[in-house]
Amino acid sequence: MLGGRRFRPALVPGVAALAAIALTVSLGNWQSRRAEEKLARGRDLDEAAHRVQLALQSSPVDAHDFEFARVSASGEYSAKHTVLLDNKVFQGAAGYQVLTPLKIAGGDMYMLVNRGWIAAGSRRDILPQIQTPRGITAVEGIAIVPSSHIFELDTKTEEGIVWQNLVLARYAKWSGLRLQPVVLQQTSAADDGLVRVWARPDTGADKHRGYAFQWYALATTILISYVAFSFKRAA
Repeated sequence: MLGGRRFRPALVPGVAALAAIALTVSLGNWQSRRAEEKLARGRDLDEAAHRVQLALQSSPVDAHDFEFARVSASGEYSAKHTVLLDNKVFQGAAGYQVLTPLKIAGGDMYMLVNRGWIAAGSRRDILPQIQTPRGITAVEGIAIVPSSHIFELDTKTEEGIVWQNLVLARYAKWSGLRLQPVVLQQTSAADDGLVRVWARPDTGADKHRGYAFQWYALATTILISYVAFSFKRAA
């Protein structure tokens, strides 16, 4: 009894409130995990920056041994296997990230190199002209392990060389190339007109924390509202 009102919870509203609370808490937990994952990747990147630069050879490597490592490699680009990752924005301008496989010197193994960003044209059907270095080329950068699990709303993930997402297994099947399990995010200079300004992997962690707070706040609001409306005047 409280102020002449008695707590009389109803079954159906109670079940609905419980389900809504469970859902919002679950979404809050997911956003919190995403924030922690990004922060952990940022810490891994900072630790890797203090390690000795690794030279990537033509023999296969373990992806986890190289993730976020500073890597160098030399070989020849295969320009015909270049793909453009779509919907990449730099300083408010739409464009693409340019990925070209490098045949590592001394074997038949390739490493996919994310060479940088290029602006899109005014028309979607006209792709930008990509300049690719010829002959033996040395590149340096950070080894990134692309996710193999990407949520895609559209089954049409590629249109020619324009791709929505990068999945290495999909690219290996498309290109027919033997690939190292990492992508080199190029940091070394090259006269190709591409922009190499890379976002840190922990970028957006605060945004995920903010979303988590909103979901938890909504769960709390639902609980308080349910309890408040369950108090009814005593007969």
